[in-house]
Amino acid sequence: MNGKVIVNADELTGKNPPLSKRFLKSFIKDSTYRSLPWVIHDSLARKHGISTAPPSELKNKISIQDGLVVCNRKRKKIEDKQKTAEQNENGLKVYKRRKSDAATENPEAKTIKYPIDDLFVEPAEEDRLLTERPCPCRDFNVPMDCVGNLLMLWDFCGSYGRLFNLSPFSLEDFENSLCYKDSTPLLIVESYSTLLRLLLNDTGKFSMAVENKKRKSKITQINWTEYLCDFLETSCTVDFSMHISTIKRGHYGLLGIHVKLALFQELVAQALETGTIRDKLDEYVEERQALAATRRDEALDEGRKKREEKERRKFEAIPKKEVKLSEGNHSMPNGVISAIPKKEVKLSEGNHSMPNGVISENRNDKVYTRKKNHSSVHTQQNHSSRKSEIEIGDDISEKNSKKQKVEPNSVENGNHLSKREIHKLKKHEIKESIEMKSTEQRKEFLEREIEKRYIRTIPLGKDRNYCRYWFFRRDGRIFVESSDSKQWGYYKTKEELDALIGSLNPKGERERALKKQLQKFYNKICAQLHRRSKEATQRDVLEDDALVRRSTRVRAPPRENPALAFLKYENKWKDI
Repeated sequence: MNGKVIVNADELTGKNPPLSKRFLKSFIKDSTYRSLPWVIHDSLARKHGISTAPPSELKNKISIQDGLVVCNRKRKKIEDKQKTAEQNENGLKVYKRRKSDAATENPEAKTIKYPIDDLFVEPAEEDRLLTERPCPCRDFNVPMDCVGNLLMLWDFCGSYGRLFNLSPFSLEDFENSLCYKDSTPLLIVESYSTLLRLLLNDTGKFSMAVENKKRKSKITQINWTEYLCDFLETSCTVDFSMHISTIKRGHYGLLGIHVKLALFQELVAQALETGTIRDKLDEYVEERQALAATRRDEALDEGRKKREEKERRKFEAIPKKEVKLSEGNHSMPNGVISAIPKKEVKLSEGNHSMPNGVISENRNDKVYTRKKNHSSVHTQQNHSSRKSEIEIGDDISEKNSKKQKVEPNSVENGNHLSKREIHKLKKHEIKESIEMKSTEQRKEFLEREIEKRYIRTIPLGKDRNYCRYWFFRRDGRIFVESSDSKQWGYYKTKEELDALIGSLNPKGERERALKKQLQKFYNKICAQLHRRSKEATQRDVLEDDALVRRSTRVRAPPRENPALAFLKYENKWKDI
């Protein structure tokens, strides 16, 4: 039916919804602002004339605060106190479990087991004892992004210089030589020449290129640039080819620091591929393994001797008394029979048990039993055990004699030995060399020999922010490398080293390991720092003397200036 109809309001009737449980809940929720007890809104109370005063039975349970009804829970506590007081009067003790303050304040405090990741360590009260970490020095002559390559190249030349006849030099001299632009210092010339000779003696692209050009086999201070240019041409890199003309004209010093270090890096990479370096590294690895195995055996022997000494003292503490076995159950622990005087031990009737391994020192002791079968069994066991001991001894002696016969032949034919046999021979030689030394001397000897077999330098560890800490044997300083390798610094005094160790938090995994390594090499680092500071003091005295005003006729030549000491370098291991 379409259309509109006007109807009076009186004619309309509303349909009330059915009275359900859900409807009643919603009505109560809309009409009240709290339950237990229900309290209706003030507007509804005033509209319908309902009193807002609490009834008498609820006065002790509720109270009015800021115009609102609040439930009073103190009554429960009062009742509990009354109950405990009554129980105490009756003579009953009431025990209540109390939670510790640490558990209530910080429930996770007990679950933390240190060390954990350094970034998760939160500052605590005891961390106030940690010292402030000193700021490392950053006064390098080369750009900051070149410090890592500089250290790597210097460490390689100092560690393997004996193989290609290059005497060691300090890090400062190497750094100053690279930055010197007036000429090419002898240190740089000798470094390039020795590395090029090493490549020339190896069968590679560089040696073949030199043979094709029919150059002289001897590299000197005059023609070293020609060989360097030949090496750059064989390396086939565009970055190096653009600098060949500058080197040929004799202007090597005008090259940038990045280019000089890149040339050195390429030479070192090629040198590591030569048979001379590889054979030496393999030899060092085998010798280090033999020395480490010997050191491990020494530690095991020392621990065994300590245990034996402890057992001997414990045994000596047992009083030596006569032990008489009477009727009944007689059992004796291991090792007690040796303390008994050599007497005849008569076993009477009963159960007599002696554990395995208990042997009397007196072989003439007599054992009497009533049953003949037991005596025959005992005699058979004694004969069989003695026979087995003799057979085992014969077998061992035969094996030792075979080894003694085989070892000279194996030494003569060293090519037929396996790696395991070579390892045993080296280990035997090391043990023979340290046999007459004391325990401390053996430890020092093994540590010193392991350090001589240098393979590579590894960092001491990392701190909280993943900064790496390096210690080089020939410098003494502690170098700090940032996590992204873009920033470098160093600590050069004992006070800075002590402050660094005191600032490391042992709760963190990385700083705990770093602190352990620094404490392990503490004496060695301090000795190197002391030597370095002494040399620096002498150098400063020489510089002060050089600044004293003199007549122009007796003025010191430039080469005697302490700041130019790197120009006086001389290769003492040069192969003439």
